[in-house]
Amino acid sequence: MKLAFFEDEYFENFLPLTYTRPVYELRCGIDQLYKKIARVFAGSEQVFFTRDYLAPYYSGKVEGAVNNVEALDDDTVYVNGSLLPTESLKNMINENLGKNVAAVQDGRLVFVCVKSQIAREVGQLFLNPVTEETISKLKGKVEVKDVSGFELLEYPWELIEHNAELIKEEYGLVAKGESEGEIDPKVVVYGDPKNLYVAKNSFVEAGVVIDVREGPVYIGEDSYVQTLSRLEGPSYLGRDNKIFGAQIREGCSFGDVCRIGGEVEETIIQGYSNKRHLGFIGHAYLGEWINCGAGTGNSDLKNTYGAVRVTVKDRKVAAGQFVGCFIGDHAKTSIGAMIFTGKKVGVCSQAIAFVADDVPSFTLWAKSLGAKPTEVFFDSAVKTAERMMARRDVKITDEYIAILRKTYELTEEERRKAGVIKGKLTIP
Repeated sequence: MKLAFFEDEYFENFLPLTYTRPVYELRCGIDQLYKKIARVFAGSEQVFFTRDYLAPYYSGKVEGAVNNVEALDDDTVYVNGSLLPTESLKNMINENLGKNVAAVQDGRLVFVCVKSQIAREVGQLFLNPVTEETISKLKGKVEVKDVSGFELLEYPWELIEHNAELIKEEYGLVAKGESEGEIDPKVVVYGDPKNLYVAKNSFVEAGVVIDVREGPVYIGEDSYVQTLSRLEGPSYLGRDNKIFGAQIREGCSFGDVCRIGGEVEETIIQGYSNKRHLGFIGHAYLGEWINCGAGTGNSDLKNTYGAVRVTVKDRKVAAGQFVGCFIGDHAKTSIGAMIFTGKKVGVCSQAIAFVADDVPSFTLWAKSLGAKPTEVFFDSAVKTAERMMARRDVKITDEYIAILRKTYELTEEERRKAGVIKGKLTIP
């Protein structure tokens, strides 16, 4: 059986996070969305469908063919990459293996099972994000069934809402047996020590407090937790994380190679990002290669205690009471940057001082200081990215630069609507 992941048009709701990656590579719990589905169908050969400009880079990143219809030479299950897997999903797909069936929930395609004879023909429909038109074209090839009860993500804050519970559920997949890393005897652990796992080559210094009474804490390989830090579960720290006297509250999930200080709560960081200094980040999602200047903070609760409204595709959406910020790859914040509830900072942008509006990608934003929003020169953005990535021994590739260039082109209208000018940033 082939397991093929696809995107639908709802990837746009997750911008700016999904300008630079497929929606199914977003993190929630201990890892990316597609990996959770892959575990449900372990042993299946994977195929990935995504937007054409992402394909060359991701072909070298994932284990499986990307946008290659010819790879579909067996019975195939196409699965929406925005899906959180459940037992009912597994059961329904197993019931329909060897059949030609599509499952649709509230107008969104959940999965498609097809026999090998039409797998490649159907595969052509997934070379672009799935829309209602795609579903219409499927009706002539497969039986379309309406289904309900599946967790199909629609907005980025839903990743944060599910994060803590998924860490609890998935902890046993990564924490096996006794900790292999070093835990100083003067570390204080509240709760069952079995809910703390420190992976090999990691070290937790004396004076650290780890509270696992409400959920487990996993600290990945080659990581380091400095004295006076406090970590609360459920939380997951990936490989080569450095925690510098930080307060890591519940519901945090950090990918590999992050540097964390200050206070962080209910936050997902994709990886390779720095929030090294004092300041609060909460109910937020940060991409990769982000650097938060000292004192950077975000609000995740309105003074009225009302619902935070987030702008999604030019409309306001009520997102709940606790909602922080969403920051795209390679964004930077200044010292003392203050980001209001539910705001977005785009790819390769620089947010300076108070950020009360969404910041378009490739923009220098200092409106609170009286400056006009100014476009970031593309070559300058690439040079900055190259320098930062080199600090973590990662070489920028032509395929990755092509993703940044396409993102720059795709966000031109976004900058125009926000009144972004070309030239040099001038603060009066």
